[in-house]
Amino acid sequence: MAKTTKGGAGKPAGEGAEAAKTGKPAKDERTLLEQIADEAAENTLALNPLVGMRAEDLMSAAGTVMKALVSQSEIAADPKDRRFADPAWKTSGLHKALMQSYMAWGKAVTDTVAKTDLPEKDAARARLVTSIFVDTMAPSNNPMLNPTAVKTLIDSGGKSAVAGLKNFLDDMTKNGGLPSSVDASKFKVGENLANTPGTVVFRNDVLELVHYTASTEKVYQRPLLVVPPQINKYYSVDLSPDKSMIKFLLANGIQPYCVSWRNPTAAQRDWGLDTYILALDEACDAARAITGSDTVNIMGSCSGGITLSTYVAWLAARKQEKINAVILAVCVLNTMAQTDSDFGALVTPETVMAAKQASKLRGVLDGQEMAKMFAWMRPNDLIWNYWVNNYLLGNQPPAFDVLYWNADTTRLPARLHGDFLDLIFTNPFMNGGKMSIDGTPIDMKKVKHETYVIGGTTDHITPWKAGYETARIYGDKTTFILSNSGHLQSLLNPPGNPKAWYVKGTAKGADADAWAAGATKHEGSWWLDWIAFLKERSGDEIPAPAKPGNAKYKPLGPAPGTYVFEP
Repeated sequence: MAKTTKGGAGKPAGEGAEAAKTGKPAKDERTLLEQIADEAAENTLALNPLVGMRAEDLMSAAGTVMKALVSQSEIAADPKDRRFADPAWKTSGLHKALMQSYMAWGKAVTDTVAKTDLPEKDAARARLVTSIFVDTMAPSNNPMLNPTAVKTLIDSGGKSAVAGLKNFLDDMTKNGGLPSSVDASKFKVGENLANTPGTVVFRNDVLELVHYTASTEKVYQRPLLVVPPQINKYYSVDLSPDKSMIKFLLANGIQPYCVSWRNPTAAQRDWGLDTYILALDEACDAARAITGSDTVNIMGSCSGGITLSTYVAWLAARKQEKINAVILAVCVLNTMAQTDSDFGALVTPETVMAAKQASKLRGVLDGQEMAKMFAWMRPNDLIWNYWVNNYLLGNQPPAFDVLYWNADTTRLPARLHGDFLDLIFTNPFMNGGKMSIDGTPIDMKKVKHETYVIGGTTDHITPWKAGYETARIYGDKTTFILSNSGHLQSLLNPPGNPKAWYVKGTAKGADADAWAAGATKHEGSWWLDWIAFLKERSGDEIPAPAKPGNAKYKPLGPAPGTYVFEP
């Protein structure tokens, strides 16, 4: 039976599993921009395939719509659907009819696609493109049909239309044709983002290593080496002070050393996963030498977790003991466990080959191009919200640090992109010997580290059940944490959030749902549990270092370094 910790809300852990399937945080009294920002941050997603539809299917859907207009007047929008939050969608006969006909049409089209006799992979792709199509056709996206836009136009004397047109033209020329998701003018890296004091203590062609300045008189000797994803800048762990993971670690006496990957160009097209592993090994040696610790604790998220896992398996194969404990967040290693995700609907040998050829031709995979495709996987939250806000209402997009970081994309070298794509079909973390790094075969069965894995209940990029499979790969004694949020928000979960909760247990059983039903639910942030885990595995407390670096690894400049500013 599921257990609940004392002082909790009395909800069993099984409810956490259900929330992982369907739930979203309850709406509160946030402003429109805050709601847009929060919901967009929960949906930072994937690609945009195309699927055709038969003419007779559309005719059938049209017939259903007509029937709905005359006989199903009780149709109503979901109360949580902010597109139809304006009272006019309920009180105006015209707008109510528009909303009801749209809802009926959308259901008819979706049901029609669901009835098609297609293989599961093709059916999943059809459902995906249908949802994109249906979301696009919402009457709330039309400036003449959106009652809020019409009211704003009248009340502002036309100024909202002028401002909206300006925003539209700016985005066409400066944002690749998509509505801007963030007011970038409000942020500057090194000033109000990534501003925790620290020093670059090592640099090679691939990365810089930032050692953060201690904020306590004593620190734990064994450092924490943070390995971020290669497709975004590293400072997701050091956003504004109230959600900075780095500041939290420092306040608890942990010595964080953070990798900042270089933003490659076509000149680095031949950098592969082995290039990154060898560079990471140099950074690990630097952190060990500076702290005087034989081993480090190491943490990685998303593709950074894939890089980390490759690295620790490479060390294990070489019988080199440099790692103590491993922490992985929102990371999928068993690529076959992700087939039921949004990504799974798009992955075929043909799409993978096309993606590899495209990046090979250009030399890099451009993060901005990927961001466009990501947005179309969740268009209501990542496109149409901003379409209405920026263009129809003439507002500026929200000033939200997570969204600024999300828009600050990087590139992947063509060879690294190809290496990541190859993982889909070779699945090397499940099949030892299928991948080699610098001539050394990788086998996760040789990895024996205490491990702590985090997944997010509403994570669409790395679904939590696939994250549970990652925990299983590291062994049935691995601690698995299921946090009540999405991909990035589950990671950025500082103490103090009254809505935060997590489910905790060891990854003993093979079934993720059974694990969730039997694990213990805790109210509050998993950071508090995690810091206790780290402290127990970080060695002795010693006086905080008086200055950064040492005789071999001299200071190279202040944090956040130079690579983070490369465009």
